[in-house]
Amino acid sequence: MSPTRKSIVYIISAPSGSGKSTLVNELLRLVPGLDFSISYTTRLPRGSEQNGKQYHFVSREEFEQMIRDDEFLEHASVYGTNYYGTARRFLREAEQKGNDLLLDIDVQGAAQIKQKLPQAISIFVLPPDRKTLEWRLRKRGEDSDETIHRRLDAARREIENYDKYDYILINDKLEESSDSLQAIVLSERLQRSGAPISAEDKKVVELADRHRLANIRQRVPPILESFGNLPPSAHL
Repeated sequence: MSPTRKSIVYIISAPSGSGKSTLVNELLRLVPGLDFSISYTTRLPRGSEQNGKQYHFVSREEFEQMIRDDEFLEHASVYGTNYYGTARRFLREAEQKGNDLLLDIDVQGAAQIKQKLPQAISIFVLPPDRKTLEWRLRKRGEDSDETIHRRLDAARREIENYDKYDYILINDKLEESSDSLQAIVLSERLQRSGAPISAEDKKVVELADRHRLANIRQRVPPILESFGNLPPSAHL
């Protein structure tokens, strides 16, 4: 990948339990030239978490100094207690290497990134329905009933933002979803490169296009209904 090409920023968001982490890990393993941004946070590490691996753990004072120095592409205070943010340096470093950048952030952060970087590609991963999401959350065995219900309620609110994303990926079958996510990344690269598209490349572009918002929108209302919520925009 040429270092002179401007990096493509890929935003991926999903409710907790949607299988996003597995998809992201597969994407990073299989697609070269893709950097992953590790968020900064002021919360304390949990369990076996290590600084610089799951998050960059910093003090509240350090984080607020970074805000004053305009070092974040996006940041937010979650539940009014802990900060989370994406540092600008990851984009600079990706561009210096000629790589693209993948951001794993929530809907609030995604909206901030799209304001600053309108050319960023946003992908929203959805569970096929509420029942499946609840089963996945319970299967992890990490959360209490109260936490699971809170996550399901948060998922309902997050899913309402689906129409702000460029692509929708309904994670029903992991292998198919993984193939589709790779296709989205590669398709955007192909189309921005300006190079002739081969017959094989065309298949990649066609697979990606199936997940564009305009082409998959009609599959979202039943998912919203399973969460007991159907905003007017879902009928569009």
